[in-house]
Amino acid sequence: MSRDLLRFATAGSVDDGKSTLVGRLLYDTKSVLADQIEAVERASVDKGMSTPDLSLLVDGLRAEREQGITIDVAYRYFGTPTREFVLADTPGHVQYTRNTVTGASTAELAVLLVDARNGIVEQTRRHAAVLALLRVPRLVLAINKIDLVGYDEETLTAIAKDFAALARSVGFADEAVQVIPVSALAGDNVVERSTRTPWYDGPTLLGHLESVPVAGPEVTAPFRMPVQYVIRPRAGALPGAEERWGPLHDYRGYAGQVASGTVSPGDEVVVLPGGARTTVAGVDTADGPLDAAGAGRSVTIRLTDDIDISRGDLIAAAGAAPRVGSEIEATLCWLADKPLRAGARLLLKHGARTTQVIVGALGERLDVDSVRFVDPPEALTVNDIAMVSLRTADPLPVDDYADIRATGSFLLIDPPTGGTLAAGLVGNPLTLTSG
Repeated sequence: MSRDLLRFATAGSVDDGKSTLVGRLLYDTKSVLADQIEAVERASVDKGMSTPDLSLLVDGLRAEREQGITIDVAYRYFGTPTREFVLADTPGHVQYTRNTVTGASTAELAVLLVDARNGIVEQTRRHAAVLALLRVPRLVLAINKIDLVGYDEETLTAIAKDFAALARSVGFADEAVQVIPVSALAGDNVVERSTRTPWYDGPTLLGHLESVPVAGPEVTAPFRMPVQYVIRPRAGALPGAEERWGPLHDYRGYAGQVASGTVSPGDEVVVLPGGARTTVAGVDTADGPLDAAGAGRSVTIRLTDDIDISRGDLIAAAGAAPRVGSEIEATLCWLADKPLRAGARLLLKHGARTTQVIVGALGERLDVDSVRFVDPPEALTVNDIAMVSLRTADPLPVDDYADIRATGSFLLIDPPTGGTLAAGLVGNPLTLTSG
């Protein structure tokens, strides 16, 4: 039986212990090979440490090991009998905020660490705002290094209260946030429950990761599927296909991954940006036809009518179609070192479609220190987050990112180099309150 998959990211300030926490998860779940453990133990002895430095299981770059910090996003894969995990360990330095955006962009949950000795700091506010902006559905506040405050309940309760106010102010609902006191170094409440926190009756970190619901808002959202490939198989290419679908020269399917919602035979759909309407004749996979396919499933859709469809088109629910247009108001997370100014001509990649785009006016910039929008800048520099107006050469079917992440997100690309310049979110997904 296949297990659920949870994608989650870690975030937090410098020296809050993110890499050590990830290393502890890998070590205690026996997800590390013996030779890796031996290498870490040797490196720890060379550094004069009496216990293994578990952060070395994550920080793989030479500069990370030399400086004792995380620079790049480190992806790790591990599993338990209950669930499989894809983990993105993101940097804590302010100048690497763009890496946090990258790591959290596909996360269904984020683990935000704070040092029990310091409580909520500016970087905690920054990362909470970024995670809220990216609409990460669930959040864990891991109060780390509780051993250094003597496992004091009052200290941890005060931090949890401060963070609850911060989380509400950026739009997180109370039920979406779980607070867990941990010690990554000693292992308290990471995988095993600690006897030194008898006042804490919540789950361990791993217990919460194993039990938290995986299904995100895209499951109940309207159906969307970007077309990746048009399938016209050759005779003999698919054994048994003619018995299932008839003569192969009559077969035409549209392959892609369901981005949101569910599709079934008989559903009425619209093909965008053209706008032609038709009905789903079948939902096929390599293992046979399906009665229904939900978000995340890769399928081939057959339609009842012959319509001109190509890679980059979007098949969507006819009764709840996205808007189509060339004018987009969006929030940009600028990732490049060179600045962005109004009038720039770039490429925009939305789903499987790439088109030219002109950057219009720059709007308000998010001050991640105060978690407030401030006056528009003259140019966007690396790590800036701001509202922008865009005009595309071709009309695009888009949803607000707050409604459907897959069709509400895009990339801006540098035409000469092909490098990624920015992550874009249609609309303004961040809900700020004074709470």
